[in-house]
Amino acid sequence: KAETLVIKLDLAGFAISAGSACSSGKVGVSRTLAAMGVPEARANAAIRVSLGWTTSETSLEPFLTTWRRITGADTLT
Repeated sequence: KAETLVIKLDLAGFAISAGSACSSGKVGVSRTLAAMGVPEARANAAIRVSLGWTTSETSLEPFLTTWRRITGADTLT
């Protein structure tokens, strides 16, 4: 679930959010993700990672390493 990922990534030092930007601060499945046809189970696990203009591939490595450790997944999808 997204809430679990948010907590685990927060404890690892990453500030992320659950759902789409349009659902920020709301409980429940994002209407945006539902309109895009994202299945409810996947929408409930959606997180949002924001990047800046100066974000480089190298600066993403710590996040990707942590993502892999927490989820056991090689990709973000």
